[in-house]
Amino acid sequence: MDIGTTPSVWDESLPDAVEIIEVGPRDGFQILPEFIDTSLKIRVIESLIKAGVQRIEVTSFVHPKAVPQMRDADELAETVRRNGCQCFAMVPNLIGAERALEAGVEMLNLVVSASETHNQSNVRRSIDDSLSSFEAVFGLAEGAGVPVRASIATVFGCPFEGDVPIDNVLRVGHKLVEMGCVELNLCDTTGMANPRQVAHVARWVLNEFSQNGTLATSIAMHFHNTRGAGMANLLSAMQNGITSFETSFGGLGGCPFAPGAAGNVCTEDAVHMLHDMDVATGIDLPRLLNVVQQAEQALDMTFPGQVIKAGRSCELHPLPRRT
Repeated sequence: MDIGTTPSVWDESLPDAVEIIEVGPRDGFQILPEFIDTSLKIRVIESLIKAGVQRIEVTSFVHPKAVPQMRDADELAETVRRNGCQCFAMVPNLIGAERALEAGVEMLNLVVSASETHNQSNVRRSIDDSLSSFEAVFGLAEGAGVPVRASIATVFGCPFEGDVPIDNVLRVGHKLVEMGCVELNLCDTTGMANPRQVAHVARWVLNEFSQNGTLATSIAMHFHNTRGAGMANLLSAMQNGITSFETSFGGLGGCPFAPGAAGNVCTEDAVHMLHDMDVATGIDLPRLLNVVQQAEQALDMTFPGQVIKAGRSCELHPLPRRT
């Protein structure tokens, strides 16, 4: 029997399909030093959509002085052709939310940290102040009929405080759900997570937000590969009930407010691994790889992803001739 198809106890712990949420156009592009032309950003986004990506964080409606790379957020969101893909954007406050809704964004993404010091470093506010400010955003979005999700940063560790108690994460999560949050995105902002910890957090959160077998909010996870554990953490999360993951094409990205936290889990590497395990994503991998190759060329840089360098595992090579 082929070992690749041998039944295993591990098969029972894996879902049949997962959702890959692409965040490269925001999280990946935001830290690149040279401004990327809006037309190129749109071309990349639309190519990702054609490759089968169904949800993309396309931009961030932050102040242009804070993140200059995102200064074209309004034009980009208004122009990109969605073709059925749900395009959402990060908004830091009510002003950002107003701009995003005016530009036609279909979902808002708020950000708050689970650790006080990181929240202060990121947005210069306490956690409670951030949560209080979100109430107006939820009210505005509800009036516009647009859903709101929230990314909770430093769930798996803070670069300033170290370990983050799970109670911090649950407290913030409950406040957000009470305000109407439709999805909690749990982020390994600094790449400090390990698979055992991820399993623990996944079980806690799924249990905490379930009632009679129904989740009060969707749960997604976002891992960085800063210390090489990103894919292992993704697998651990899958084995413990998480089926939505944020990734970034080429492995681009990282938090500018978390020292050394560069490199999100790479979209094409994750899709390659998942497809090899017979876990569906709905994404056309060869087409996705072509998008990444074209983006590398257009940006004149080498991305950190691995499959783009080594090729797919199904692409066999001829036996070298003996001399």
